Amino acid sequence: MIPVDALRDQPVLLGRGVRLVPLDADNADPFIASLLDMDPEVRRMTGTHKRFTEEELRAFAASRPDRHDRADWMIHDRDTGAYVGECALIDLDPDNAEMHYRISLNGLAVTGKGYGTAATDAVLEYAFETVGLHRVALEVFDFNTRARRSYEKSGFVREGVWRGHLRWDGAWHDAILMSILDDEYRASRAARG
Repeated sequence: MIPVDALRDQPVLLGRGVRLVPLDADNADPFIASLLDMDPEVRRMTGTHKRFTEEELRAFAASRPDRHDRADWMIHDRDTGAYVGECALIDLDPDNAEMHYRISLNGLAVTGKGYGTAATDAVLEYAFETVGLHRVALEVFDFNTRARRSYEKSGFVREGVWRGHLRWDGAWHDAILMSILDDEYRASRAARG
């Protein structure tokens, strides 16, 4: 069991080539712009049917510092400062020391550069070393093979399938369920040096 407010103090996280900054009202402009004009391929990869308004995105960003059951970060290139995406730990289950993870890069121009894996690694270090989680889980759609490979690099293991979980362009797609446990994280980290 972990405290229900285990994520009260959300730090800036540094990873290989990335800087993850907690989302709030003061820094939300690039986050909001990327969601208002979401790249169609990002929309498909994340299964995002919803269209957001600026008002609801501003309210969401402003509410982040008061949420202690989740953590939302903006991902920036560590050298240039460019905003490349966002990620979050969500759905805290304090009794079972579990959370879910999600990440979205801004578009194909920033994929394949290591941002996703580096951000995921930084979040996992925080999740297991600071928060004290036992398990971090995620879902990824069957057609998003690049993301699955990235998650595997970070130590996630495939554990199941939600069949026909997403309807996109008239076709049903499965969601692959993946997770990483604290001992797997430590073993993966030791193996990678």
